[in-house]
Amino acid sequence: MQTEKAGSYILNKLSNELPANLYYHNADHTRDVYTAAKRIGEAEGITADEMQLLLTAAYYHDSGFLIKAKGHEEESCKIAREALPGYGYNEDEIDRICGMIMATRLPQSPANHLEEIIADADLDNLGRDDFFEISHKLFLENSFFGKVGDKNEWNQQQIDFIEKHQYFTKSAINLRQAKKDANLGRIKAQVNS
Repeated sequence: MQTEKAGSYILNKLSNELPANLYYHNADHTRDVYTAAKRIGEAEGITADEMQLLLTAAYYHDSGFLIKAKGHEEESCKIAREALPGYGYNEDEIDRICGMIMATRLPQSPANHLEEIIADADLDNLGRDDFFEISHKLFLENSFFGKVGDKNEWNQQQIDFIEKHQYFTKSAINLRQAKKDANLGRIKAQVNS
């Protein structure tokens, strides 16, 4: 498995071919999820082979946005199935990668440990200091596509989403839960002021 070459290929496509109005679902988000997946995977003690599969899934999880937004996970799997054999991945490995890609679909329902890790990595920012900066990018993207009106409506959507969200791995819970709760409190304070 040539993980880095497979990653460079898709990052290049994401950087050059995604529409500019994808303020959140872009190559920066993909790099962010890759970094979070690697950190959580190391903390969870996964094997080197599992790490390669996980990082490949992180690279490809939102590549379907190259085709369309709604149902992008299925498109991401199609792209992975087309591209990855050329980088030394076999059918079983690609099936596992697609399972991880599908585990990022909302609402998340991972079926195994690697799927839990990528689900946590995809929403790692909910429990970080840069949450509000990243959230603003998603607000801009959703505004562009007419999915949200004003900032107040957005804050309410955020509250609903974060209250329903849960981290799956011990590592993500230990690292991100307290800050996620604090971020949620800040949003509620904005709504109530």
